[in-house]
Order: sequence, then C-alpha cells, then structure tokens
Amino acid sequence: MRLLIVCLLASLLSSCGGSKAFTQSGQASYYADKFNGRKTASGTVYRASKRTAAHNTLPFGTVVRVTNPRNHRSVKVTITDRGPHAKGRIIDLSRKAARKIGIVDAGVAPVQLKVVKAAHR
Repeated sequence: MRLLIVCLLASLLSSCGGSKAFTQSGQASYYADKFNGRKTASGTVYRASKRTAAHNTLPFGTVVRVTNPRNHRSVKVTITDRGPHAKGRIIDLSRKAARKIGIVDAGVAPVQLKVVKAAHR
C-alpha cells in the first residue's frame, strides 16, 4: 500500500510543472522579397503573405508567438525554415508577420519569442 501511494505521488509531482515553455529574446529580421516562391528547408514554398518564420533550432511546424517589446504587438508564426543566417539574429519573419508587429520599416528589431504549440512529431 505504501509503495502504491509513493508511486502515485511521484507520478503527480512529475506531471506538475517542470516543463517550461521555450522563450528567447533577440533581434528579428524579415525575408527579402527575392525569396518569395522559393523552397524552404522544410520543403514548403515560402510565401511572403503567410505568417511563417525561420529559426535555427526549433522543429519545423512549431508555432511561436513573436512580440515586439517596443510596441507590444505580437504575431503567431509557424517555423518552416532554417535561419537567420546573419550574426546576432534569432528569427527571420515573413513580410506579413513583420508588418503585423511593425518591424518592416526598421528592418531589424528586438523581439521576444515564446513557443505556443510544439511541432507534431
């Protein structure tokens, strides 16, 4: 009986907390127009009119909330590509996503990332 109680408590404790969502802060940029229609690393075709992004390590299909701390605007994007390939940047956004959070004019801006939905495995 005592072993059963210990096992149940251990199971409950392991399912409570401990799993923190991935977050990251850094610089974002967005894809140049010349990439529209080209194949991404995931095999999908990049479309500037979709809310997608490139990240170096997050699995393809992961949904990330990207927030611009300067204006508090955010957008949810799906990771479909690898990058950015510029030093110091953490994410490349599609033009639509960049416009939504107001970074098109700046070109590069600080952002905060938070995974809101893990990729299907």
